[in-house]
Amino acid sequence: MSLSGALYNAFSGLKANSRAAGLVSTNISNATTEGYGRRTLGLAPGAVGTTGGVRITGTVRHSDPVLTGDRMMSDATLAHATVGFEFASRIEDLVGDSGTPGSLTGRVNAFENALLTASSNPASTQRLELVANTADSLARALNGLSDEVQSARQTADNRIAAQVETLNSALSRLDSLNDNIVRAGSTGTDPTSFYDERQRVLDSIAEIVPLRVVERKKGDIAVFTRGGAVLLDGRPFEVGFEPNHAIGPGMTFANGDLSGLTLNGVPVDTQGMSMFAGGSLAAQFEIRDVDAVERQAQLDGIARDLIERLGPGGPDTTLAATDPGLFTDGGSAFVAADETGIAGRIEINALVAPDSGGAWRLRDGLGAATQGDVGDARLLQGVSEALSASTVPASGGLTAIARSFANHISEFASSAVGERVRAENAQTFVSIQNTALSEMELSKGVDTDQELQRLMQIEQHYSANAKVMSTVDSLLERLMSI
Repeated sequence: MSLSGALYNAFSGLKANSRAAGLVSTNISNATTEGYGRRTLGLAPGAVGTTGGVRITGTVRHSDPVLTGDRMMSDATLAHATVGFEFASRIEDLVGDSGTPGSLTGRVNAFENALLTASSNPASTQRLELVANTADSLARALNGLSDEVQSARQTADNRIAAQVETLNSALSRLDSLNDNIVRAGSTGTDPTSFYDERQRVLDSIAEIVPLRVVERKKGDIAVFTRGGAVLLDGRPFEVGFEPNHAIGPGMTFANGDLSGLTLNGVPVDTQGMSMFAGGSLAAQFEIRDVDAVERQAQLDGIARDLIERLGPGGPDTTLAATDPGLFTDGGSAFVAADETGIAGRIEINALVAPDSGGAWRLRDGLGAATQGDVGDARLLQGVSEALSASTVPASGGLTAIARSFANHISEFASSAVGERVRAENAQTFVSIQNTALSEMELSKGVDTDQELQRLMQIEQHYSANAKVMSTVDSLLERLMSI
């Protein structure tokens, strides 16, 4: 080999070593950066007609698209499970621990105990007032639960709107990155930073909806949901949603009161959510249109059962058929056709409300014109018996099994606990799975120990090439001195 050939080979090696050292430095500095793909230098033998050496073919970005896809799918599944767990936990907290003061079951127990205490001494105004206070507390507890359920629906609607906005913004950003990658490929510039940014954008929306990414020949990608909806393919598709700023118990998607999704203006089936199923977006729709609606129906069934047990035809014989009973629909008599939302409207009859001065009517009857025998406990005992009686509820929101009122409350509380436990178990399982996939993905990323070893090898190669150049320089000096 000629001296010039040796010099060329050593120079090409030094140039490659310099670039490789820079990539190692970049890898180490970005070892914990999300979306970053480890870089190595692409090398090939010297071009035909040269004496050898190496030539740089570009920067190679290492990634495992299958593992990354599985991890993104797991991100969506975890987000879906987390949303469900948070809602179930919220309902359980509002219902409270069974039997504890302030819990729903605790308020029912307090009301029943107050009735028993008052029936043992019906002449005591203080004991009658305690009945009024505990009845009012029970009605307010149902009001609060109903309000919180509707608040959860409103929160879900707001989050849907925010996630749709995030999704559209990310799709627009992915479209720009596709253009940058294609342009970099045609001009010969390094596109790896665009790949990293594109992965970060994909990760930012992977929790919202499960994604399927297809890479095209020029390096650009098409993005679909796992259910088959096109999000990006040559151009971004626009996801549409109209938020509602005041959701009430009777408002549902099925009757057209609430908005669903559209894709480029075409309505998407958000009831089945087949095209957008699996992520946090679908979970919010489930809360707004299914889970919270079912909880509201159960609460309405409980409120209706309480009203009807103590209304006309019940223990108080002073009530006419159209009179409001001990519990009312916002002060009026309850009508079965208006059951939806009754849990938010139920309140104690104003005639016996706390501090109204009419507590004696709990003993003598709501329709009584004057006070009767102060020792007569029959009505108080009748109210207690009506609550304890096992009857089949008229509401479709409750299980059609004969139960006492307290048992209906217990069933509701137990279902809240059971749903939270089920949601927590599901969330724990997918969380463990997600952590395992994330760790597997990280294991294929930057290993700083390996990078440092690689840097030592580069240093050795650099020294060897530098020694060749130094030797060639000495030989050329000797030739020039002859």
